[in-house]
Amino acid sequence: MASSRQVLLLAAVACLTSLAFGTQWMVGDGGGWRAKFNETGWTDGKTFVVGDSLQFVYPKEKHTVIMVGKDAFAACDLSANLQLGNWTSGNDVVQLDKPGKVWFICNKPSHCDNGMKLVIDVVDGTVAPSPLPFPFPFPLPFPGTAPAPSPLFRWPLFPWGSAPAPAPASPAAAPPSAAVRNPVGSAVAAAAAAVVAAALAF
Repeated sequence: MASSRQVLLLAAVACLTSLAFGTQWMVGDGGGWRAKFNETGWTDGKTFVVGDSLQFVYPKEKHTVIMVGKDAFAACDLSANLQLGNWTSGNDVVQLDKPGKVWFICNKPSHCDNGMKLVIDVVDGTVAPSPLPFPFPFPLPFPGTAPAPSPLFRWPLFPWGSAPAPAPASPAAAPPSAAVRNPVGSAVAAAAAAVVAAALAF
């Protein structure tokens, strides 16, 4: 029993982990992290979400990837004490773990001044569900009941004469069962019962 619970737990963790993976963006696409990067328009049309990552590919002997603040980015300040992150491997992956703007530069002499810099705006990936459009513009009948007549359609509908006589009433039939009136509710109840039964079996 314990092993079965462990298997279910591992499966649930695997599903959640797969959902947690974001998009890995290769900075600059085929051109990589390069000089005058701010002129490429690489970020145009892209949405960066918490959980995504940036992959910087470049010749490691020529460039670096430095995360800085807004002011250091604008001034191309290469001071080591202003660095928020430093990558130099030539194939670096930077995780985007919180919303907000993130600034990167290359701190090789004159590279930032020549446009080797990047700023992105990271957004929160969680989206609140849209509220249901209540109240409805008309009342909804309960399952198994007849809808109320609409005020848009009133007798007579035949301005040229009287309305046709209604058909004779048929003998009253027994009301349909709850299962017929609400098949969706029955399916949900059956599924819930199956889940409860499976949980009790462990």
